[in-house]
Amino acid sequence: MYRSKARLPAALALAAMAASPMAYGKPIAYAHGTTVMAEYGADTMSEFQVFYAPRYFFSAGAGYLRLERETDGSTHEIAYARLNYLVKRWNLPDAQANVFAWGGAGGANVDDGSDEFAWNTGVQIDYETRRVYLSAKTDYYDSPDFSHRIDTLQLGLAPYEHDYEDLATWFVVQARDYTGGIHDGIEWALLLRLFKGGTWVEAGATTDGKFQAMLMFNF
Repeated sequence: MYRSKARLPAALALAAMAASPMAYGKPIAYAHGTTVMAEYGADTMSEFQVFYAPRYFFSAGAGYLRLERETDGSTHEIAYARLNYLVKRWNLPDAQANVFAWGGAGGANVDDGSDEFAWNTGVQIDYETRRVYLSAKTDYYDSPDFSHRIDTLQLGLAPYEHDYEDLATWFVVQARDYTGGIHDGIEWALLLRLFKGGTWVEAGATTDGKFQAMLMFNF
């Protein structure tokens, strides 16, 4: 009986953190929640994902990624099923930090039109208060004919604190590096991020003047 009472406050605190604004923008939003995401990355990358989380630490779903090489316009398309796992979460008094890992497999369409097996793995580490956001993510894709890694760093600053029902505003600086000949050098972007409740909208441009945007819905 004593153990049940002791666990109740911890469970309630965990549920509150999982439903907070800091839970969004991650491969697992909250238990029994569905996340739908679409991203367009500066003529280089387009991605669509949908995940369902039966538990707060685990989600499963599918995605589609299209990469276009800037030198010759050739493309690689990958459709995959993926599992996401919350490796570690730190619930701090005014902040949250997370480590996520994922892996999946599917099929890739290469330049000559043929289909082949492909697999994916990655890690994301993030830290967020109501005024500062830091994130580092690496995503790796491999098939018999190609391998690509996408490394993304983000620093976000909020001009005011926000609650779940408030409109949150973030100014984000992003640095992204592609391997596999997709893009030469680090791609820098300045983004405006807005979210309220379960809806997340992000848009901006790279330093080359190319458009970048992301939409995310959690329900």
